[in-house]
Amino acid sequence: MAEVLGPEALGAALGERATLVQFSTAFCQPCRATRRTLAEVAAMVPGVGHVEIDAEERLDLVRTLGITRTPTVLVLDRSGRVVRRAAGQPRKADVIAALGQAV
Repeated sequence: MAEVLGPEALGAALGERATLVQFSTAFCQPCRATRRTLAEVAAMVPGVGHVEIDAEERLDLVRTLGITRTPTVLVLDRSGRVVRRAAGQPRKADVIAALGQAV
């Protein structure tokens, strides 16, 4: 019963192997650091995309997925299935480890 998110829902293409989806808000300080971390990981790991979604602009998706705080990061496999989910600012090592479940 895992959620599946496609390009239509995300407003962006899925990564070839996996996608890191970040829900952020404008005044969220940890969101900025999370953006940098996820962008670095996506640049390091071939076939991994990074999509940032403004939670305030996408309340429909926030409600559907039960997002309660920002940043929240979802790790999607190549088909868009959510394989990991975490709230708060992630460490780079944890993101890389989570990608292991998706690729």
